[in-house]
Formats: sequence, structure tokens, C-alpha cells
Amino acid sequence: MQGVSQDQVARCDVAVIGGGPAGLAFAASLGNTGLAVQVLERQPEAALAEPAFDGREIALTHASQALLRELGAWDRIPAESISPLVEARVLNGTSGYALRFDTAERTEPELGKLVSNHAIRRSLYEVVRATKSVTLRAGTAVSGIRTDVEGVEITLADGQELRAGLVVAADSRFSAAREMLGVRAERHDFGKRMMVCRLRHAAPHHGIATEWFDYGQTIAMLPLNNNCSSAVLTLEPDEAAALERMPEAGFGPEVARRYRQRLGAMELVSTRHTYPLVTTYARSFATTRAALLGDAAVGMHPVTAHGFNLGLRGGATLAREIRAALAAGRDFAGPDVLRRYATAHRLATRPLYLATNATAMIYGQASRPARLLREAALRLGNHLAPVRRRIVAGLMEAP
Repeated sequence: MQGVSQDQVARCDVAVIGGGPAGLAFAASLGNTGLAVQVLERQPEAALAEPAFDGREIALTHASQALLRELGAWDRIPAESISPLVEARVLNGTSGYALRFDTAERTEPELGKLVSNHAIRRSLYEVVRATKSVTLRAGTAVSGIRTDVEGVEITLADGQELRAGLVVAADSRFSAAREMLGVRAERHDFGKRMMVCRLRHAAPHHGIATEWFDYGQTIAMLPLNNNCSSAVLTLEPDEAAALERMPEAGFGPEVARRYRQRLGAMELVSTRHTYPLVTTYARSFATTRAALLGDAAVGMHPVTAHGFNLGLRGGATLAREIRAALAAGRDFAGPDVLRRYATAHRLATRPLYLATNATAMIYGQASRPARLLREAALRLGNHLAPVRRRIVAGLMEAP
């Protein structure tokens, strides 16, 4: 590589672009490999140390909980930020029929845990800060990336350069690093907005998450502690904008009305946050001395609540391949290492990504054929026990 003189260039073994949960978890997973890791995050450090509530509650599978325990992050999450997820139900339109997923045929008492996204981010930040081999460079934006068989050259927005043996893009589904690497991505814009917030309600939720595919709206209620739920409303952009403008006092009653009083009277107890409903899937998860991770690799539709879990799994897969190469005395960022990661992560994500998008499209339609298909799929799901058991195992990611 060419550029400024050798003594003016900072160096590390692995550069991770993006200090979100996927990037921080991956960086922490390399803590005892002997590799020097730098995490480049454009946000200021205060935003990582004390991340603001963003409305998102993450449904952590058993496998994800185990990974967070291994990293030392789980015990740093406050107990009040962890809520049990006992059962999940899917409702369709005006029908009172529900497709149910629970652990009745398993030994585990829960499908998983619901954990606030900002609490997970804070815990992983604390782990990374305590990991000596990882350097966190907050307030650092990347303006360019060049890779070849010898290594990676990263140009920072302030003109500094960083050289590494491997660069990992983990900077969101709208990844700028992915574009700099020349990796294209499939993109599907559902044309909807997703609003998330917390509501306190009169009736108990019993630890049951409900996804109701109504005609013209989708409302999910995720059970939280203290008789609260995280409301996830998928709406047309103009409807979402109207709800954003609605005074706080009227918001709870409006959601209760839309939800047909299933949980009784409701009261808004948090800020409201709205996100565009866009899914992405990178054409490749690896290129020369570079890998994609988290939402930069796969930006999932939230209907299956698996996006964060897939990001953690991908990081664990990449770290495992790197460790195996180091143990064998091979190049930890060689083509064979990255190819095995990319293949494994594609097999783990592609079927779920396609199935999730198809489900969201079918259940987002209100035509008569779509309504009949939606209802038939729910009833069939309840009567095919092997399929239901497989779905439950996938939701839990448990042995």
C-alpha cells in the first residue's frame, strides 16, 4: 500500500467500524486472542457510555443470552431492564383465532428475554472499556477504505490514517463502510414507518407477546416489567406522523382504541421513536481483508425480532474462524477464513431473511385472497405440531 510514511500511520490488527452492539460484541470477543482491535465510532463517547432510550426492546434468544454471558455483558444489564418472554401469539385481522408459540413441550420456562436496546449497548460499552486489547475511538468518522492482499488502509475524516490486517463494517443497515468497500446490497422499502414506545396498561400481559396483523396496521405488544408493554406500530407514513404529533395525554387512549382495548386503558410512559421500515441484505459478507457484520450484513424486518440475534451470531462465527486460524498459525484475515464466515452466515440468515420479508408482505396486504391466505396459514401453523416445534426452537435458539 502507498500513502504517508510508515512512522506517521497508526496500526492495529482489526479495525471495527461501528460502535453499536454488533461491533462492540465482536470487538470484545477478540479480547484474549492477542490481536489489537480498534473500534471506530462517529458518535461521541458520552452517547456510548450513556446511550439514550431509543424505544427498541430486543427479544434475546437463549443462545444470545449465553453469548452475552461469555462476554461478561449480561451481569452488567440492570435487572429492571430484563423481562421474561413466556409466550408469543399471532393474530390476524378481525379473527379472534391466535397462532401460539410457547415452551409447553420443552424444559425451558421461557421463549427468551426482552431487554432494552440501550441497556445492552451500555453493558457492551463497559465490557469493551475494560478490555485492554481493544481501543475505542469515539467521535471518529471514516472517509475512505482501501484493501488489498497485504492489508487495509483506512482514512479518517480528520485526515489521519489507520492500517489494519482486517476491517469489519458494522455501521448499520445503511452502512457507509459497506459502500466504501464496494459491496452492494439488496434493499426493500416497505413504504411504512415503525413507531416504538412504552405503554402502561390496566390489564396484565402475563408475559405474552402479541403480533396483530390488522388490516391497514400492525401492532405488536411486547411484555415488559411493571405491567408495561413495548408497543410496535407499523403504519403508513402519514398515520405515523399524526401519532407523533399527538399530545402525550391522548396517545395512550388512541393506541388502546386501535388495539381494541385488549390490554385495557393505556398510558404513554416513554418517548416515541419512529423508524423507516427498510430491509437490506449485502450481496457479499466478505471481500479482500474485509467482512460485514450486524445490520451492515443483514438488516432484518422486525416481525421476527431476530436482527440483533443474527448480529451476535455472526460476530461469534467470525471470531471462531479467526481463533481457529490463529491457533493453526495461519493468516487470521486470509481468504479461507473470510470465505468460511461468509458461507456460514449466509446459510444462517438467508432463509430467515426471505421468509420474514415474504411474511411481512403477505400479512401487510388486505385484499380478500391475502386475508384468506393469512387466516389459513395461522390455522395450519397451530395444527402442524412438528412445524410449530421447529419454529419455537428457532425463536429460542436453544438446544
